[in-house]
Amino acid sequence: MNHDHYGDDYIRDILQGVKTIAMVGASSNWNRPSFFAMKYLQAKGYRVIPVNPREAGKTILGETVAADLKSLPCAVDMVDVFRNSEAAGAVVDEAIPAKPKVIWMQLGVRNDEAASRAEAAGIKVVMNRCPKIEYGRLFGELGWSGINTGVISAKRRKVAS
Repeated sequence: MNHDHYGDDYIRDILQGVKTIAMVGASSNWNRPSFFAMKYLQAKGYRVIPVNPREAGKTILGETVAADLKSLPCAVDMVDVFRNSEAAGAVVDEAIPAKPKVIWMQLGVRNDEAASRAEAAGIKVVMNRCPKIEYGRLFGELGWSGINTGVISAKRRKVAS
């Protein structure tokens, strides 16, 4: 996989194929990017389970916070990593045994060694991207603001439900 460029179909298939997301590094602070991304993804119909050892047992946006990926209440389709590139390696190693479909590393987060380990285990990987931004870009919402998304179509895309 070329992690310097992802095709729109690759990202779109991921966003349409996942339903449950574990967000590692989720924050209860309303002005943190992870809080905003979690709220947005929930509004789009995804179940987002926050993972943060400092917030374990509390709730963020109606979901109980898990201390780690081993403590999740259910299987997840995607692990969204809101940690730095160095910390992402340990998160990926913890995620691999759970066999999520996707490990997604947020903007500014890239760990090629961890990505190789995940891909060797049959898990798709996205790095240095935000699912919130990609959802808006691929499913037309950014275009409402006049932003050139690079997606041209006369057909409405099916939105993930």
